[in-house]
Amino acid sequence: MLTTRSVPERESLEFWHDAVLATLVGMDIRAPGGTYDATLRTHHLGALQITKVDCDPGEVHRSPRFVARGDGRQVFVAVQVSGVAQVEQDGRTTELRVGDIGFFDTARPFRARFPEPFTMKIFALPRELLGRPEADLRMITARALQPSHGLPALLSPFLSTLAETPQSYTAYVGERLATNVADLLAATAAECLGRRPTELPGAKRAMLLRVQSFIRWNLADPALTPQAIARAHSISVRYLHRLFEGEGTTVSSWVRQLRLQEVRKDLAASSATGPVDLSQVARSWGFSSTAQLGRAFRTCQGLSPTEWLRRERGDALCPGAN
Repeated sequence: MLTTRSVPERESLEFWHDAVLATLVGMDIRAPGGTYDATLRTHHLGALQITKVDCDPGEVHRSPRFVARGDGRQVFVAVQVSGVAQVEQDGRTTELRVGDIGFFDTARPFRARFPEPFTMKIFALPRELLGRPEADLRMITARALQPSHGLPALLSPFLSTLAETPQSYTAYVGERLATNVADLLAATAAECLGRRPTELPGAKRAMLLRVQSFIRWNLADPALTPQAIARAHSISVRYLHRLFEGEGTTVSSWVRQLRLQEVRKDLAASSATGPVDLSQVARSWGFSSTAQLGRAFRTCQGLSPTEWLRRERGDALCPGAN
């Protein structure tokens, strides 16, 4: 749990910026009075990250400069618990009221205004689990799915209850629940589009979710190789590679992308507090040395970690940055 009440009031908005960046994605956050009263609680359930936020009125904007940082690899599915959210994405605007479900794609800019105190429960899932192409994802954002009929009537109370009890389940049950939630969300997205969901066969999909969850929990282990992952799940390395081929990537690339995502978050967060210890950041996310981190970072970003951090600090100091 993170709360602005843990810091002096004058530091509350800056604290909340850092908390949202570390937990969700980077966004500009504005509050009418310049201070902010907000709390978030986060849990992981299989491949899902579940975050409950209770906040003062305000506005969040995931602008192009945040999208360019590369942390937007998930789709957020939000359930409005109290208050109202006025959201914009992909050229559409809508209003989420109590019980409504909304999709946000973090790979593109969006904006949400909250004119009154609100509570929202956010389910972050890997975009590939929805089984929809990019063009389809652009068509389901900024739409209020009301819980009056169809799948939203089933999903809204189910998701809201699940967000209150994720710690109640064993790892195995949690993974099964995550699989079912992903299937229901994929079906809901397909229903919204008037199409059939594209899904992996059940057993294969369940194994992929288990493997991805295992990887997330063991990112800091430098021995997280395809061989170790396969051994932990009693499958062959060849079968493991086939699972990720269906996702259009490789096991090693997927691990590297997740690690670099966490590295960028750590660099962005720590740069605001003083000098950055690159060797510590590298060790925290499974890189054997700063040199190995530097090679991976440059391959992904086209910059070294130091150059990237210098550019980010420059953005933060640029008066007209968006």
